[in-house]
Amino acid sequence: MLATWARSFNLGIVKLLFIGDIVGEPGRKAVQCLLPQLRSRFGIDFVVANGENAAGGSGLTYKTADDLFIAGVDVITLGDHAWDQKEILSWISDKERVLRPLNYPAGTPGHGSVVVTKPGLPPVGVIALQGRTFMPALEEPFACLDVEVRRLKNQTPILVVDVHAEATSEKIALGRFVDGRVSAVFGTHTHVQTADEQVFPGGTAFLCDAGFTGPHESVLGRCIEPVIQRFMSCLPQRFPVATERAMLQGAWVEIDNETGRAFRIQRVSELLHN
Repeated sequence: MLATWARSFNLGIVKLLFIGDIVGEPGRKAVQCLLPQLRSRFGIDFVVANGENAAGGSGLTYKTADDLFIAGVDVITLGDHAWDQKEILSWISDKERVLRPLNYPAGTPGHGSVVVTKPGLPPVGVIALQGRTFMPALEEPFACLDVEVRRLKNQTPILVVDVHAEATSEKIALGRFVDGRVSAVFGTHTHVQTADEQVFPGGTAFLCDAGFTGPHESVLGRCIEPVIQRFMSCLPQRFPVATERAMLQGAWVEIDNETGRAFRIQRVSELLHN
């Protein structure tokens, strides 16, 4: 199967952009306004975005997903807030390019991975995965990832993984676990972009956390004062999505079409100028 598509494309590179957690309307606006610029500047071919906070700061709706696809996102990944918008249960199984974490139990609605073919490009496989350290208990992610990588490698050498996890050690360990077998591993969930972008010895690009796309005059995308009051009083607070200084964060990678090996990764942190 690999030989079939390899003959159909000129050997070269795929430039893939990964967008960190999109938070609310400011995050969606940043994607809509900045993604065309990034696509033009860097020659981006394929876009993956974590959208688990895209609808009002929590979860994903059908309309929000469509808005992101229209803006140019090819695959949307989710995490521990996947089910916050209850309507998603009625449509996620029909949206193959919206991925909930792979390591949910068998029978959970939706898909944990997808292989997408766009005109002029080889197939690109995307996997969503959720960690277990300081996170809701799901199936063991290493074993689930190992099985899925082996399955998808029969369809394409270009595989990208979103590891939605709290602990940096768990994200790094998962990245090292699949080094040489996937093209890139991007961490999400903490909303704080790390500065450890690198290409591992086996050819897997890695970034421990891609950051978040949304209002950065905030605490992780939320209004500042209620968060401070929560820490000070230990009493419940509402955390509205903030509005100021919207940014798009993430990273783009260059991937060899034939081998699936990455040879360059660059962080992105772009301010939306009003």
